[in-house]
Amino acid sequence: MLPKSKLTAILFLLSFIFLFSNSITAHCDSMEGPVVKASQKALETGNVNYVLIWVRTEDEKEINEMFDIVNKVRTLGPDAKELADMYFFETVVRVHRMGEGVGYTGLKPTGFKPEEGIEAADISIEKNSVENILNHIDKKYHSKVNELFKNLQSQKNFDMNDVKAGREYVAAYVHFIHYVEGLFSGENVSDPHSEHKH
Repeated sequence: MLPKSKLTAILFLLSFIFLFSNSITAHCDSMEGPVVKASQKALETGNVNYVLIWVRTEDEKEINEMFDIVNKVRTLGPDAKELADMYFFETVVRVHRMGEGVGYTGLKPTGFKPEEGIEAADISIEKNSVENILNHIDKKYHSKVNELFKNLQSQKNFDMNDVKAGREYVAAYVHFIHYVEGLFSGENVSDPHSEHKH
């Protein structure tokens, strides 16, 4: 266990960074987004793989080290636990976004409503059906949406201890989400892999 003086210093650092963060637009930057949900699951279960699948291999060391520190700080009391959890969410989302080549300045608050296309894509995943998407887009895109959704669904039952398989699912998820987002926003969606890379 870390000495109390070190834990106090870490707690101060966490509070400083958390207080000076702010929010920008991005689905994975939301408190209700999939990356924060994965971070919560990791802390609840003690299994860091829930978040490792959302970051690149070269970022594993940073996440593993932070996971260990956060779990120690969480034992100091309710306030320390809440602050440590938020800092862990911030760290995982930041590292995930960096891996996508996208900037990050903070988390969106609970209650944030994502873009229409992202919301439709998430609903499709929850309902295991793309009908709600197909009803709102041109028929010429139906085949591609079905293809991306089928690929996503074929990878969803991965073993959480198989980080490589988990990352493949996340990549399929990101591609599907942003392709649908592009359709709803009217962006060029000829290549769903062109902007978000894992």
